[in-house]
Amino acid sequence: MKVTTGAVGLPGTSRQNKTGSWRINQRPHFLHIRCTACDLCALCCPEGCIYGNGRNTYYSDYEYCKGCGNCAAVCPVDDIEMEPEKGGLPEGVFVFYDEEEFRHMSTA
Repeated sequence: MKVTTGAVGLPGTSRQNKTGSWRINQRPHFLHIRCTACDLCALCCPEGCIYGNGRNTYYSDYEYCKGCGNCAAVCPVDDIEMEPEKGGLPEGVFVFYDEEEFRHMSTA
């Protein structure tokens, strides 16, 4: 496929790029208690990996979810919680919680 300025890939080509492996420390957990099926979580998901068709049926496809937390942030009834990634962090991955810690590690 020739790529030009403003090019858009063919539909379905991103299915091969499973971005869930980019997630490093959290993922959404759908409680299925207070969901009103407002669809805001699915609409704000940058990966388009949240699915559902009625109250308390929404879920995220973890093969594509990056753990950004947008869905939990926009949920008007707080029915989505971000939970720690199961299994911990992959080997060699560091999470810096503040700029000072990052600076210290990067100059060591």
